[in-house]
Amino acid sequence: MELRHIRYFLAVAEEQNFTRAAARLGIGQPPLSQQIRDLETEIGAALFHRVPHGAELTAAGAAFLPEARASLAAAEAARLSARRAARGETGKLALGFTASAAFNPVVTGAIRRFRSEWPGVALSLAEMNSNWLIEKLERGEIDAAFIRPGLEDPKAVRLKRLADEPMLIALPANHELATLRTVPIAALAGEPFVLFPRTVGLSLFDDILSACRDAGFELNVTQEAPQIPSVVNLVAAGLGVSIVPGSITKIAIEGVVYRPIEGPGPVARLGIAVMKAQRSPIALNLFELV
Repeated sequence: MELRHIRYFLAVAEEQNFTRAAARLGIGQPPLSQQIRDLETEIGAALFHRVPHGAELTAAGAAFLPEARASLAAAEAARLSARRAARGETGKLALGFTASAAFNPVVTGAIRRFRSEWPGVALSLAEMNSNWLIEKLERGEIDAAFIRPGLEDPKAVRLKRLADEPMLIALPANHELATLRTVPIAALAGEPFVLFPRTVGLSLFDDILSACRDAGFELNVTQEAPQIPSVVNLVAAGLGVSIVPGSITKIAIEGVVYRPIEGPGPVARLGIAVMKAQRSPIALNLFELV
């Protein structure tokens, strides 16, 4: 039994006339009559009484009618569902992001717009460092991720780099350098640093390390924090100074001030990553939106 048989049956049942049904369907009456006979043969029962002025449903036809309508509606729903999935309008998206990227307005704006444009997609979020996010991408555990990339792109990953953001110096509010409008990195020589482990933010850690060496001193990390946002809390507690991405200033914590770096300074790189072999229209919709 084919869908066209069901459509032909419904047309005759609703028009109660083979001639009108054929005109509605855009086919000739003889082919329509033959298709209905084929359907009746397959079912094993007559569906219509042929009467002088049209066609009336038999008991079998009346029983078949609601099921035929439901079958055609289900087929149409399946067609629409498949088309929506192909366009990335339904399904699931597992999205990863680093703790510091979550404060960047590009990231929050992209997520907000994605949810607005594709409300039928279920979004799940995972926060972790860039190295782990890339590993999860490679294992297929997430579909896309906002990461802090290094200077070179990971080989298996398709990366769209976004605008770099400046790094700022984070100081305890009572620090003597807090009175300055801008602070040279060289002024931090000898200061205890609060920083995240290198494994958490590989590119950021190395960039900060290089910036300090370029300024003539070695980085003195006396306190590690599990994530970049945690660094700010420890700076506010007076445990040291730090260099952080500019978007972290959105964390309003009493006891910490941020100062622009005087002269050349490191930047926080940001990008959205998917696997080069990614075929999910949902993940690619987000990638192109960003």
